[in-house]
Amino acid sequence: MNIHEYQAKALLGEHGVNVPRGGVAYTPEEAVAQAEELGGPVWVVKAQIHAGGRGKGGGVKVVKSIDEVKEVAGHLIGMNLVTHQTSAEGKEVKRVYVEEGCDIAREFYLSFLVDRATSRVAIMASTEGGMDIEEVAEATPEKILTIFIDPATGIMPFHCRQLAFALGLSGKQVGAAGKLFTSLYNAFLSADASLLEINPLVVTGSDDIIPLDAKMSFDDNALFRHQNIADLRDPDEEDPMELEAAKHELNYIKLDGNIGCMVNGAGLAMATMDIIKLYGENPANFLDVGGGATKERVTEAFKIILSDPNVEAILVNIFGGIMRCDIIAEGIVSAAREVSLDVPLVVRLAGTNVDLGKQILADSGLPITSADDLADAADKVAKAVKEAQ
Repeated sequence: MNIHEYQAKALLGEHGVNVPRGGVAYTPEEAVAQAEELGGPVWVVKAQIHAGGRGKGGGVKVVKSIDEVKEVAGHLIGMNLVTHQTSAEGKEVKRVYVEEGCDIAREFYLSFLVDRATSRVAIMASTEGGMDIEEVAEATPEKILTIFIDPATGIMPFHCRQLAFALGLSGKQVGAAGKLFTSLYNAFLSADASLLEINPLVVTGSDDIIPLDAKMSFDDNALFRHQNIADLRDPDEEDPMELEAAKHELNYIKLDGNIGCMVNGAGLAMATMDIIKLYGENPANFLDVGGGATKERVTEAFKIILSDPNVEAILVNIFGGIMRCDIIAEGIVSAAREVSLDVPLVVRLAGTNVDLGKQILADSGLPITSADDLADAADKVAKAVKEAQ
């Protein structure tokens, strides 16, 4: 789960992080009120959407008068902001964050993330703050320092000094940075975050170290422990189909391809998407119905897949272990009838009660193509799409 910048900064502030003062506004009038409360002479008005690159997309403006605050807020609120992390249509801005201006002397990049290879928290830092870190990693990887924190010890003073010196900090900046790094690490850990990204982290003219931006993502599996964070979810920033899938305990992620996929098991789903690519087509989604899916859940999965207008065919790939193939077959037949299926459907079943499952599909009278194995299924669904064009 992702949250907005203003929410992330409020959360970091609760852990002792020195963040700039600011307030959220949903109308130009509210933006003016926030600016007047903060006092001038400089403010920053920031569009709040779940996407990076807002500054390059025109979603972050420095203003020097109350009239400008109102004008910029009025322009941003309601617009579709396009960045390199959004679709071509962009995302609608429904709120802005009005923040006090900052005397920036230097900019850095800093992030905390879970590194699954080492089972530790990785901290990445770079002197190239304010830039796309992907470009820095590709062009000048030597400018990125990555350190790994042993969970048994947590972040230690020597970690903080290593980071501070790598960023070229000196004097009292080192102590201030150490305090900040520790607070950020503790916030990251206690919130069960999966990502905390500060870009830019700045040194001010008075040698303060301040996170000028904050992006946070959280482990959905741990949200039950953090109701205060779960309450920050913004459904407007999430795909409607993914929200609907979550209601039925389906693991669904929308992609931009044309072959709808329904699979049980994340690994098998990834393999299915890979082989669709191998046969010249593109998956329209990742959908894991889980090991204990019911007939009703399979029906809902079909409805969600078919709600995507880009889907030109569906590939069902089920290995019946805990989930029996006959139950899946009944769900497929029920769903196909209920939604009046009008795209090619290829089904590959294997495992428990596979013969019974195949018989149910054959007796349905529906135009369902059975496949012997995964390669056969991918070949048949790719050919079906080409024939329908």
